[in-house]
Amino acid sequence: MKLQHPLFLTVLIASSLTLTACSSSPTGRQQVLLFSGNDMSQLGAQSFEELKKQEKINTDAKTNQYVQCVTSAITTQLGPQPDFDQWEVVVFDSDQVNAFALPGGKIGVYTGLLNVAKNQDQLATVIGHEIGHVIAQHSNERLSRSQLANAGLELTNIAMSGTQYQGVAMAGLGLGVQYGVLMPYGRAQESESDIIGLRLMAESGFDPYQSVELWKNMAKASGGNQPPELLSTHPSHATRIDDLKAEIAQLPATNTKRQSCTL
Repeated sequence: MKLQHPLFLTVLIASSLTLTACSSSPTGRQQVLLFSGNDMSQLGAQSFEELKKQEKINTDAKTNQYVQCVTSAITTQLGPQPDFDQWEVVVFDSDQVNAFALPGGKIGVYTGLLNVAKNQDQLATVIGHEIGHVIAQHSNERLSRSQLANAGLELTNIAMSGTQYQGVAMAGLGLGVQYGVLMPYGRAQESESDIIGLRLMAESGFDPYQSVELWKNMAKASGGNQPPELLSTHPSHATRIDDLKAEIAQLPATNTKRQSCTL
């Protein structure tokens, strides 16, 4: 019996994995998810515990109450989650203008963010965005793509071994992996989380127009040092603002009750 060409096997294996793990995000975007929600939740919880050991945790009662108030307004709107019991929020003492959310409902907010997110609505924009990553399973998607990319690189290297195309093929795949597959939260995911987060914060009683003001503040805080959009994991500030304005115009009147979280 004649063996199939290794490159054909590479394509066949990758195609089989993709077809068996195909899913859709909350906005309808096609995803490949190879890992269970429970596995991702455990991974997120482990990472969060390690981070809490490394970072200084803020203990100011007023600051924590404020962040918890904004976060709870959004997570309550979401209801029970299939892969974890409750959301956990920790405020870290750091000048970083940042926040994150991990699988398993683990949310971290750095105090430096509160200097740029000037009010509850702007903070809700960021927290809604980060929660969007969780409910859209972006970490699972990123890890799954990484797994497929690693398998593809290894199999392709074998398939091309000893041929004149090996160097060209690996160089091309390396560039594609670096700027297309393995970058943390690609632009499609970031833009999707912007939309999911905007909807979440608006439904939770926050002012969606403040999302635009938040990203104007972010642009000022970055000092114009943002890398070219093509090589960035995030959309440019201008792109983000334009996309948010377009989405705001389409938002239904969902929640007339205004939240009241103060620092």
